[in-house]
Amino acid sequence: MKKIFILSLICWASYSMAQTVNDVPIKDIDVDYVQVIGTGRSLSTKVDVEIDFGQETKSISFKNGTTIKDEKGKNMKFNSMMDALNFMSANGYSFQFAYTMNNEKDKAIYYILKKNK
Repeated sequence: MKKIFILSLICWASYSMAQTVNDVPIKDIDVDYVQVIGTGRSLSTKVDVEIDFGQETKSISFKNGTTIKDEKGKNMKFNSMMDALNFMSANGYSFQFAYTMNNEKDKAIYYILKKNK
């Protein structure tokens, strides 16, 4: 009985340490493509990164449901879009193409990634 308890505790701990988007672990997102959106932060060299995989968000604010959270539930910070791309590659995604938007409402870079099978 003690072994089963320890095994279940280890399984729970490994599941809870995953990075998530909208409470879904990144490796468990069941889609073929995702869009990674990067926007610059004011007075910082870091970028804010969001992921859109067609998910329904759980809050009124669209941004709150699409940010990548670490194992503690805090928003992850990326040094650059290349940092975010390497992170997504390590989680099973391949780069397809990128585009930018630079108008009054939207100044961002978009990466389209495909999940490796």
